[in-house]
Amino acid sequence: MKLNCKGKSLDLGKPCVMGILNVTPDSFSDGGRFLHADTAIAQAMQMAEDGAAIIDVGGESTRPGASPVSVQEELDRVIPVIQALRANLPIPVSIDTSKPEVMAAAVQAGAGLINDVNALRSNGALEQAAKLDVPVCLMHMQGQPDTMQHAPRYDNVLGEVSAFLSERLDACIEQGIACEHILIDPGFGFGKTLEHNLELLRRLRELEKLGCPLLVGLSRKSMLGTLTGREPEQRVAASVAAALLAVERGASIVRVHDVAETVDALKVLEAVTRE
Repeated sequence: MKLNCKGKSLDLGKPCVMGILNVTPDSFSDGGRFLHADTAIAQAMQMAEDGAAIIDVGGESTRPGASPVSVQEELDRVIPVIQALRANLPIPVSIDTSKPEVMAAAVQAGAGLINDVNALRSNGALEQAAKLDVPVCLMHMQGQPDTMQHAPRYDNVLGEVSAFLSERLDACIEQGIACEHILIDPGFGFGKTLEHNLELLRRLRELEKLGCPLLVGLSRKSMLGTLTGREPEQRVAASVAAALLAVERGASIVRVHDVAETVDALKVLEAVTRE
């Protein structure tokens, strides 16, 4: 399966890596490192060289407790970076946003995929995404970033995540977004405890019944810190292990900070599992 990301192809015939580019001052792992356009562009170029299949550009932190930023501030952060990458990168760029105004400007600037942690639930987002006619990723989140980790509860975490994603998938199709243009993401760490996250990872393959490729983001997240006792920048090994577990359970795309290490690990996995 190949996604047409505004003229640049994303091949999902084998698991691939999405490189995280946070153009923010307050992201949990790398906040402030790539806030300036020149350093962000250099980081994107390095991730592409390291084997990323797509670069995910975000201008608003969605870490637990994060506060929202204005549309204009988000645009000022991401648009110059996307414009530069459109001209200099052979691989697609995605925009990590929930704001329809940012979606529109980012796609016009060269983004070829919309990655929305709010699953196109913001006012006008679903209609805007359909109009823009690029692939979308729908993520599950219980609550909002500023409150989502305040005692999240589920009766059946996999069932509730699956039901939510199914409902959003139906809403997209009804709006005219083709099913083959939709990715789904269970939202590890977004309104979920450690046990919720582990249960989702154990049973990740069960989400394949929804019929869409799976995008998984586990890189450097707090669940890995809880398991290892390490700070975000020290969670590379745990992040790579989690990415491999996700791929073995059906993930088509893993969204990561540490591209080179994850790409190398996937090469080993592919060699061992190749028939």
